[in-house]
Amino acid sequence: MSESTTVEAVSESESTRARLLTVAERLLLESGYDAVSVRAINTAAGMNPAAVHYHFGSKDALVAALLEDRLAPIWQDALDLLERRRRDGRVPCVPELVDVILGPLGELAADPVGRLRLHLLARVVLGGHRLEWTSRWFGLRSWTELLRAARPGLSEREATERWSLAFQLVLQFFGDPLARTPRTSPLPLGTLRGFVIAGLAAA
Repeated sequence: MSESTTVEAVSESESTRARLLTVAERLLLESGYDAVSVRAINTAAGMNPAAVHYHFGSKDALVAALLEDRLAPIWQDALDLLERRRRDGRVPCVPELVDVILGPLGELAADPVGRLRLHLLARVVLGGHRLEWTSRWFGLRSWTELLRAARPGLSEREATERWSLAFQLVLQFFGDPLARTPRTSPLPLGTLRGFVIAGLAAA
């Protein structure tokens, strides 16, 4: 296979993945996670019945790729900056960590499509779906390292458990996963911010 043929094949594969993500997002936002099947995604995208499994492996993997593609860029730069500061010995404080999360999520919650994405994220994460994330910021390890830098007295286990509880609360707050539709009422962000900071920074 020539180099040009390989490039064309990669480009076509990326185009197919992008189309599947776009169609899947529309269906998931319209009908919810449980109501959308792999078959429905393939059909709506005009693909063969094996397309989702070929390109992603499973419905859960497709949803993980979708959420990372849509949400990770929103806070990536700010998180990378905090990580560089930590490596340079300039330790971030707990309020900075919390603001890096809540600021972008607050902006998403003010937008109808953003609210739907947060709702979907909360449904799949708090619903116990086994998603395989590729972005390190969707796991807890990097968050644990940042918190331990800000609070050196915390063990790795304690820092991980605090983040786990914090993210559950944040997803519940923004995503309202038990509701049939996303939350539309104003959110008391100041109260949430203070609560999360206190929980992460507690002695």
